[in-house]
Amino acid sequence: MARPPKWRWVEFIPKITHFKPAGLPMRDLDEIVLTHEELEAIRLSDKEMLEQETCAQRMGISRPTFHRIIKGARGKVAEALVGGKAIRIAGGRYRVVKRYYHCHSCNHSWDGPLVTCPPEETHCPQCESGDVDGKNESDGRGGRHRRRRGRGEE
Repeated sequence: MARPPKWRWVEFIPKITHFKPAGLPMRDLDEIVLTHEELEAIRLSDKEMLEQETCAQRMGISRPTFHRIIKGARGKVAEALVGGKAIRIAGGRYRVVKRYYHCHSCNHSWDGPLVTCPPEETHCPQCESGDVDGKNESDGRGGRHRRRRGRGEE
């Protein structure tokens, strides 16, 4: 019996989850599914320009595992771009790293993902003050995690 895969730490959840070639309706397109951890690997490696070892540490996986994830993700993106296919971001086996916020003006506290797209300026949702601190609560990783289940695990 194979060992179950480890949860991967993801710092970014996109608000937009579908991309497609312009001028074609979705019903006429084949679709490539990119998992959340594949998107995170692309973000860390290609957008943040981090070394694979650092990317692997941030995701809580080994460097060879990171290499397999990024290689698969780049292959899917290439297939979609060259073949004119849509990309859907969904599923995977991941946990979201969370940031905890505290407003010094009204003493309100709340949490949210570490990275949002587009990046949001942090204001208190209760009093709209900008006097806010954000921190990752320590749990051995430097942040708390919320389990998110991928497709087929709900």
